[in-house]
Amino acid sequence: MTSPSSLDQAYSAFDAVNKTDPNAFNWEGEAWPRELFLAEKLTEWVLKLAPNAPEPLKLAARCQHIGRWQIPRRDYPEGRIGYLTWRKALAQHHADMASGILRDLQYDEPTIERVRVIVLKRGIKQDPDVQVMENALCLVFLQYQFESFRLDNEEKIVSIIQKSLLKMDEAGRQQALTVEYSPAGLAVINAALAGL
Repeated sequence: MTSPSSLDQAYSAFDAVNKTDPNAFNWEGEAWPRELFLAEKLTEWVLKLAPNAPEPLKLAARCQHIGRWQIPRRDYPEGRIGYLTWRKALAQHHADMASGILRDLQYDEPTIERVRVIVLKRGIKQDPDVQVMENALCLVFLQYQFESFRLDNEEKIVSIIQKSLLKMDEAGRQQALTVEYSPAGLAVINAALAGL
């Protein structure tokens, strides 16, 4: 394995890429490079859900969506097939970019392969680390993106949230109830939970 400082070096390298995101994310009056903000929040949720997370899970949390803006949705056809093709290309892009950075930092191949498994979300519902990642991704969405997303998708928001909740396990769904929502947002969450 690697020395303890390697994790910090990897975080810095991942963050250096995400700092170049041209898309801004505004939170509590402050503008951030979007993927930098979301990567930090994903790391926080992973560590909250799994305080003793192994190093590959910590690494995957920080690079899960690294360089996401480099493959725009508009480059793929409209509709579900285009969306799924885009998502698959994105996941591969994140895994490949992270692998290159980790090799440059002298991480061993078993660690890099484990990070790839988590980033690509192979074995969801079977692999505990992949499930923690899925829970954390959903929780970041619920805490930081849900309210604005809800306003833009009111007609189908309950079914969208149900799909997210179904990807989570019971521990993740319990954490979803700890997030602060507007009254209208909480009504959506409760309706989605009731329909599971």
